[in-house]
Amino acid sequence: MNAQLLQSPLGDAPLEKPMVPLPARRDIRGDVVLGVVVAVLLALGVVLVARFPSPHLSWWTVALAATCSSACGLVGCYLVLRKMSLLGDAISHAVLPGIALAFFFTGEITGVPIFLGAMALGVLTTLLTQTLRDYGNVPEDTGMGVVYTALFAAGVIMVQFGARQVDLDPGCVLYGLLDFAALNTTTIWGVDVPRSMLTLGIALALTVAFIVAFWKELKITSFDAGLATAMGYRAMLVHYLLMAVVAGVTVASFEAVGSILVVAMLIVPGATAHLLTDRLGWMLAWSVVVSVLSALYGYALSRWLNVSVAGMMAVVAGAQFALAVFLAPRHGLLVKWASSVRLALRIVGEDIVARLYRGEEANAAGANVTGPLAADEAPPQSDVHHPATAWARLRRAWATSRLIDTGLARRTADGQLLLTAAGRQAGRSIVRAHRLWESYLERHFELPLDHVHEPAERMEHYLGPELQTQLAEQLAEPAEDPHGRSIPPS
Repeated sequence: MNAQLLQSPLGDAPLEKPMVPLPARRDIRGDVVLGVVVAVLLALGVVLVARFPSPHLSWWTVALAATCSSACGLVGCYLVLRKMSLLGDAISHAVLPGIALAFFFTGEITGVPIFLGAMALGVLTTLLTQTLRDYGNVPEDTGMGVVYTALFAAGVIMVQFGARQVDLDPGCVLYGLLDFAALNTTTIWGVDVPRSMLTLGIALALTVAFIVAFWKELKITSFDAGLATAMGYRAMLVHYLLMAVVAGVTVASFEAVGSILVVAMLIVPGATAHLLTDRLGWMLAWSVVVSVLSALYGYALSRWLNVSVAGMMAVVAGAQFALAVFLAPRHGLLVKWASSVRLALRIVGEDIVARLYRGEEANAAGANVTGPLAADEAPPQSDVHHPATAWARLRRAWATSRLIDTGLARRTADGQLLLTAAGRQAGRSIVRAHRLWESYLERHFELPLDHVHEPAERMEHYLGPELQTQLAEQLAEPAEDPHGRSIPPS
C-alpha cells in the first residue's frame, strides 16, 4: 500500500493501525523451466561439439571462446547496469594508441606493457568523455563518439608511422584468430595449452578477483553512484578501476574475437542476463551461461557453415538475447502479454461470480432480481453483461467455462448459471472487498458516494482475505457500506 493509506489526504493524524503490505509471492516456475531448458541446451551443445573430428582441437577452441566471452560478459554486466554499454565499444577502439605507445617503448606486441598501455587509454577515454560533459557542455554520447574516434584514428596513424615492421593484420584486429588460436600451443606440466589460453585465463581470473574484491563497491556504485558517494565510497575511483579492467579484457580478447566483435561479448551476455533476473549475483552467473552457450553453438554452427567462429558466436549471443526479450520468465514480452491475458480473464470471471452473488443477495432480501442492479453496484465492464465485441464474448465464454470446470458455478437444465457453495464463498469475498474499500474511501478520503464505486470495482480483485481483515479492523468492523448495503462476513 502507498503512503496515503497511513494518513488521510487532508493532513489528519495517522491512523491508529496502518495497513501492512503483504510480501510479494515470487513464482519460480518460470525460473525452473528456464533452468531445465538451459541444462538441456548445454548437454546438447556438448554432444554436438564432441561429434566433430579432432575433438582435442575443438574443445580447446570452445574453451578459448568460453573463457574470452565469460570475461567480457562479467564486466559487461556492470556496463549494462550503469547504462554505459557503448563505452565498451569506445574503449575497444580507443585502446589502440596505448598499444602503439607500449610497443614504441618496449618493442614487444605482447606482455604486461601492452595491457598497461591499453588500461591507461581506457581510463583516459572515460576521463576525456566526462570532462567534455562536465566542462565543455557536450552531451555524454557526443563526447564519447568524438573521443573514441579521435583516439582510434590517432592509433592507426601511430601504427602506420612508427610500427611499419610489425605485422598487424586488419582481419586479426577486427575478427580475431579464434579459428587457429588453438594451434599455437605451449607446454605446461606436460600438457599442450594454447598460448591465448594463458592470456585469456589470466584476464578471466583477474576479472573475477576484481569483482570479488570490490563486490560491495561495484554493486552500490552501479545502482546509485550518488548514494555511494554520500555513504563515503569513492564512486569515481571505482568507476575508473572498472574501465581499466574493461580495457584489459578488451586487449586480451583481441586475438580471440577481435576489437569489433569484442563489443558484442561485452554487451550481449550482460544484456541477456539482465532480462533473466533481477539479482546481481544471478545476473553475473547468467552472463557466464550465455557466454558458454555462445561458445558451444557458435563453434558448432561455424564448423557446419564454414564461417568465422567469433562471428557465429556473436550471432548466437544475439539470438539468445532475442529469445530472452520474448520469453524471459518475468520480463519477456510474451510472458507479460500472457500474464495480462490471464489477469483480464480472472477479472472477468470474478465479475461474473460477484454479479451472481449480488443477485442471490438481492433475491434473499426479497428484491426483484429480474431487472438490472443498482448503478453503483453493477460492474462497469460492458462485456460482463452484454459483450459487444468478439474478444469480449470470447473472454466471457472462457471465464464461464472455467467457473464451471473449477466448481464455482453450474448450469441448470434451462441454461441458467448459478453459484455453487464454493462459488458463493468466492463471491462473498469479492463483494466484501468491494464494500470494505468503498467504506475506506468514504471515511478517510471523504469522496462523494458516486465516486467510490469505480475504484472499489478495480481494487476488489486485489484485496485478499488478509488485507480485508486489516481493512475491517481499521474501520472497526463496519456492518454496512456507504450505500447502506450489508458487508458480508469473512
